[in-house]
Amino acid sequence: MNQSPTVTTAIDRAHVEALVRQIVLRAAGQVANSAQQSASSASPATPDLRVSISARHVHLTDEHVEQLFGKGHRLTVGKPLYQDGFFAAQETVMIVGPRRRMLPEVRVLGPTRPRSQVELALTDAISLGIDAPVRHSGDIAGTPGCVLVGPAGAVELKEGVIRAARHVHINLKDAAHYGVSNGDLMILKVKSPQCTISFDDVLVRADANAKLEVHIDTDEGNACNLDAASEVVLKRQGECKCKSQAAH
Repeated sequence: MNQSPTVTTAIDRAHVEALVRQIVLRAAGQVANSAQQSASSASPATPDLRVSISARHVHLTDEHVEQLFGKGHRLTVGKPLYQDGFFAAQETVMIVGPRRRMLPEVRVLGPTRPRSQVELALTDAISLGIDAPVRHSGDIAGTPGCVLVGPAGAVELKEGVIRAARHVHINLKDAAHYGVSNGDLMILKVKSPQCTISFDDVLVRADANAKLEVHIDTDEGNACNLDAASEVVLKRQGECKCKSQAAH
């Protein structure tokens, strides 16, 4: 006796549906695995690099703030800087060098520090008549001094006038991206119309809370025409392959 066509159709349809479900599930698993592999093999995002011109400025101790601006005075925040917790103060001082050469209204940066320090570009130092050495911030032993004048008094610094060495503030994640550690040296290349320049010996200042930012002085910023830069490139010194970022 022949089987009922209706029963056969039901069995075949159920079997087909089961096969389709298996195929769909298997394909979905393959797509998920492929997506995971692609994500894991993708190169990490290029860090967002900022290059800033650090114009001449002064760092002061609490004691010198009071001598220059009055007893009990505290620095007033004028403008927050890119690095969290640092700011350009509303206060300014006059810097007086040998033979009474001077720079009026030089900005004070906060917060205060254990030792006062003056950071200049080479042109500033020549203008003041001071032979300021290139030093990393805080390394002021044996450097020339100057006189600072504020609205409430004056301070004579026996030492502390430097030309700040170029450096990069970098957090630990970005440091790992570039393969560098605190104290290493990097190279900054600034591509600008008719004046592309590479700066060697950019000191790495790694900190967990830092934002990726290179500091160069006014003379260096003008030399590479930073404002017109189309690209900036940062790489580990001695590295052949560059890592490029958009200019800021």
